[in-house]
Amino acid sequence: MKENNPPKISIIIPVLNEEEALDHLLPYLQRQAANFKHLEVIVSDGGSSDNTISVAKKYDVSWIRSAKGRANQMNAGAKNATGQILYFLHADSLPPLHYDRVIIRAVNSGVHAGCFRLKFDVPNRFLAFFAWFTRFNFLLCRGGDQSLFISQSLFTTLGGFNEAYKIYEDNEFIGRIYREASFRVLPQEVITSARKYKTNGTVRLQYHFAMVHLKKFIGASPESLYAYYKKHVW
Repeated sequence: MKENNPPKISIIIPVLNEEEALDHLLPYLQRQAANFKHLEVIVSDGGSSDNTISVAKKYDVSWIRSAKGRANQMNAGAKNATGQILYFLHADSLPPLHYDRVIIRAVNSGVHAGCFRLKFDVPNRFLAFFAWFTRFNFLLCRGGDQSLFISQSLFTTLGGFNEAYKIYEDNEFIGRIYREASFRVLPQEVITSARKYKTNGTVRLQYHFAMVHLKKFIGASPESLYAYYKKHVW
């Protein structure tokens, strides 16, 4: 796939009551793209009760309704996508300048899937410390906030996201990618919101994230992970 005839990228954004974040993200994606004409944007809504869908309509992007849950919503977006490359992006995460060109170059070099490094939108040393580790290509350093690009063919081969996971769906899926194909962490940064850390407390939330990783490592079920998360995180 040559850059003068680039593959189409489908950007899939799972949302639930994200009118404010989406109203910032959608024009940002257009400004930051190297060639927005080769992009398809799909907003996959899990039943928003705010103006999320109105925002999507305002920017003339595709939108669909799906069963609630990021795994469900991202799979539904992928089913409706027409691009050869799928790019899963959270509504509160902002990809780097010319993100589309960077992704296409990685795919053209033989990379089947990958993500960007992470940076938070607040000057917090504790969060910056953990974000620094996202440069390393280890599964423990991965997370959905880094975004994820993957070829449509590999996504189909792997069966997409496991809808049994109401949380941890990104890590579970990326774990399967690591086992089956090449994965690359690109040097550019996605800037993501620290809003959940502000609500829960930075150290407290990071502790609970670590506990979720540990529980999954020792064999906890998707239901058990969600129960723990629901009890401790808001």
